[in-house]
Amino acid sequence: MNEKKKIIAFIDWYVPGYKAGGGQRAFANMVSYLRDTFDFYVITRNTDFLETTPYEGVESEKWLQRNDGEYVYYCPEVKVGNTLYKQLIEEVKPDYAYINGVYSWKFSILPLVILRKVGFKGKAVLGTYGMLAQTAIKIKKGKKQLFLKLARLIGLYKNVIFHATSEKEIEDIKAAFGSKAKVQMAPHLPVKELPDLRLIDKQSGDLKLISIARISPEKNTLFALQCLKKLGEVEGQIAFDLYGPIYDKLYWEECQQEIAQLPTNIKVNYKGVVDGNQVLDLFTEYHALFMPSRGENFGYVILESLMASRPVLISDQTPWRDLEKKMCGWDISLIESNSRGVEGVDNEEQHEKRSVSNTWSGALKLLLAMEQEQFDGLCQGAKKRAENFINDPELKEGNVELFRD
Repeated sequence: MNEKKKIIAFIDWYVPGYKAGGGQRAFANMVSYLRDTFDFYVITRNTDFLETTPYEGVESEKWLQRNDGEYVYYCPEVKVGNTLYKQLIEEVKPDYAYINGVYSWKFSILPLVILRKVGFKGKAVLGTYGMLAQTAIKIKKGKKQLFLKLARLIGLYKNVIFHATSEKEIEDIKAAFGSKAKVQMAPHLPVKELPDLRLIDKQSGDLKLISIARISPEKNTLFALQCLKKLGEVEGQIAFDLYGPIYDKLYWEECQQEIAQLPTNIKVNYKGVVDGNQVLDLFTEYHALFMPSRGENFGYVILESLMASRPVLISDQTPWRDLEKKMCGWDISLIESNSRGVEGVDNEEQHEKRSVSNTWSGALKLLLAMEQEQFDGLCQGAKKRAENFINDPELKEGNVELFRD
């Protein structure tokens, strides 16, 4: 029997953490799918996203075996550096390397520098997780553009293979690093088992919306609230629950100001952070995902909503398109506005030119007015869309190909 080849991986936050969002869950799923083919050695922080307290019951500064083919080194941030990385690379003697993300000094940039210093000759793969999209680069634009320029000048990504999860992400990578950048495409892997169809009561005039995303400009939380405000005093009750870490406190203050101005029949609640293992069950308590983000390279939480048989109301800046035709939701255009984060607010003429269901207000009103039979059809359409994605036989093979010479 052939010995499995080894992959050393670097990621800021890993399981049992859950606060870093879909990218973290997507990488954990990759490990889950591929650990029967490769041995993964994952180097990560010993704390969760935005936390300083180490994981309870998890030993730090040693290799821990979580599963067959999955070994994790949980490291205090202060210990991360040249010496430690050289030591761990020497211990593992990896055949391949996988880097999660672009801008993290300690878990994205430094690993590439050290791999080159130690003379690593294996295939190095870097997942960009949508960080090179123009909508993402606009956040802290000056710093990001300066870093990308310096990275090109010093050849930081020379001999690196970029992992893209969509055609759009391939375009973003080549826009950042030139047409000669080496890119392989492999969609993110979902959890292995699709949950059973679980319906929810739906009456006209009752709508429960959910967002699971960090509170930040790129996720367009403020715009979502402004869409609700535009509805005015519609007949019925709307509840919109926000889950996710507050990444930008000033932005959250703007959101709170908007929440205070909403009509009395529209209630918005911040619910904190949800454990990634509970997301699918949580979705079944709501009617739809409402997340008009400015851009997603994949949008793992969108897939999770569809897997939970719940329609989605999202922007057209993700790979999940033509949702209305497939009877599983809406993907609606974002229209630029002069106000911070207020994309998608149409003027009267633009609004009239677009079909009612293809405007934010129109889609929200349709969902609010929808009754059981029509809504159940949307839920079934969402489940079917997820099944079609998950049952694609090329899904796992594409990820395996990332680590073939």
